[in-house]
Amino acid sequence: MMSDDVAGATISTTAGARHDAGKLAGQVALVTGASSGIGRAIALAFLDAGADLVAVARRAERLNVLAEEAQRMGRACRLVTGDVREEDTASRAMQAALDHFGKLDLLVNNAGVGIYKQLEETSPDEYDTMMDSNMRSTFLFTRYAVPVLTRQGSGIIINIASMAGVMGFAGEAVYCATKFAQVGFTQALDRELRPRGIRVGVICPGGVKTEFAIGTGRTEEGVAVSGMLEPEDVADAALLMATQRGGSRIMEIRLRPMIESLAGRDPE
Repeated sequence: MMSDDVAGATISTTAGARHDAGKLAGQVALVTGASSGIGRAIALAFLDAGADLVAVARRAERLNVLAEEAQRMGRACRLVTGDVREEDTASRAMQAALDHFGKLDLLVNNAGVGIYKQLEETSPDEYDTMMDSNMRSTFLFTRYAVPVLTRQGSGIIINIASMAGVMGFAGEAVYCATKFAQVGFTQALDRELRPRGIRVGVICPGGVKTEFAIGTGRTEEGVAVSGMLEPEDVADAALLMATQRGGSRIMEIRLRPMIESLAGRDPE
């Protein structure tokens, strides 16, 4: 199903409808980090709501699985494999949207990494990895999307940050810095792009049951027994943000698990 780095598939059948089926009909969404975790859940929610998709990630085999699911749902799905930290990946992804769909309506900057360590144990290379994966990728994909959305006079940009972007956590200073950067970036762009008809919002979830940070601060066992959020919780928030009527916008959504300690904290 994959060519060198872009593949697509469509069929005429439709999947079983949800209550929000059709809300994104006719729209095109680009989702980074779409091969797993939150990104995959958002991609599937958007497909189920009727959107066509440009899915970006490094792991081609997982993207192929997503494309197969899009086929079963009767949606078009273009795949772009690459490192979201690289400008070429953002350029190719945007070109895929324009070449195959002629437009872009939704950009979800989801790709990111977390390395949880005390500051003195965090290397400069780990700093660069987190800052580039979390903030540089958000900048690059947004930079390529904005001219397209400006020409259209409409569009929605959704940045997936973290509760670590609105409060600091010990042992996560650099990770928090990258997420605070995403929140500030979102707030500034809301003011910059709203006059052009472009809406910009950020979603800040607490800990989510994914492979995120496994081996770099979390363990599979710890995540499995935690009361963290599910990826679908974040996907539902993204879908809410993506389906606001034209005269309104959601600037920020914070998600926390119901079991959050009143005295302590849960993983962000």
